[in-house]
Amino acid sequence: MMRFGLLGAGRIGRIHGLNVAQRGDARLVAVADASAEAAASLAQATGAKTADTDAILGDAGIDAVLICTPTDTHADLIEAAVSAGKAVFCEKPVDLDAARIRRCLDVVAKSGKPLMIGFNRRFDPNFAALEKRLRQGEAGEIEIVSVISRDPGPPPVDYVKRSGGLFRDMMIHDFDMARFLLAEEPVEVFALGSSLVDKAIGEAGDVDTAAVLMKTASGRIAQISNSRRATYGYDQRIEVHGSQGMLRAGNIHETTVEIATGKGFRADPVQNFFLERYAAAYRAELDAFIAACSGKAAPSPSGLDGLKAQLLADAATQSARTGKPVAIEAA
Repeated sequence: MMRFGLLGAGRIGRIHGLNVAQRGDARLVAVADASAEAAASLAQATGAKTADTDAILGDAGIDAVLICTPTDTHADLIEAAVSAGKAVFCEKPVDLDAARIRRCLDVVAKSGKPLMIGFNRRFDPNFAALEKRLRQGEAGEIEIVSVISRDPGPPPVDYVKRSGGLFRDMMIHDFDMARFLLAEEPVEVFALGSSLVDKAIGEAGDVDTAAVLMKTASGRIAQISNSRRATYGYDQRIEVHGSQGMLRAGNIHETTVEIATGKGFRADPVQNFFLERYAAAYRAELDAFIAACSGKAAPSPSGLDGLKAQLLADAATQSARTGKPVAIEAA
């Protein structure tokens, strides 16, 4: 029975907390949040207690900590948790600064404790199946990886101002997915960005519409398309073109029902946002973390995966600002 402490009881923290509570091999012991009301609500729903961060980190009976707090707290909390002897699962990103991530990972390495980063899309059943079949060679040698990710609507501008920008906040998931599928590190990035959805986002110094091209040393290409607006729902698609064919994973609709009339075929809308679309992925992600804590597998995505995705996001941000391709900094 693994005993968990949860730091951060917001939207994503609530997902992880409820998933822990539903397992037979894990228990959510304590919840901490800057909002006493949010912590109390989740504690009541899971049978946990409320506590402050220091109490959770100092509790010898807690084996692992889930970090779901604001980004600027992640690195400090990771270091404190591993130094207290806890295994750590942390939502992306480790930090918005690559140098800070490196210092954090040094502390983790010295502690010997597992650290896993929350790139949940690797665990989506459809994307995971595509990656498995790709590794089995069904599409032949990889030539082009295409990732499409479009949100149903933009976040509040106040969030945009502290997010680190679209490339570091939203597209970082797609950078990780591109690496996951390419099985070879990109060496060059070229990015374009515009503010087409909400002019306030542009005024805040960010973009809401972006495209990225990446190339590996062997010449494989990845292309990523992001938008903060998709009028038809949460658009999440992947396509990998290879020397012997193509593998593709499409959107998930609210139902599989279609109607056919003289006007053509019509399906129900796609699922609305990440809470619904990636519900199974969050559960599978927790499976993987518990397996890593049990010594059955290495933590994956690792802290190094988090650093590499951040370096791609940094390069894309620079490229979009300069209009020039950017070489990827070594991890």
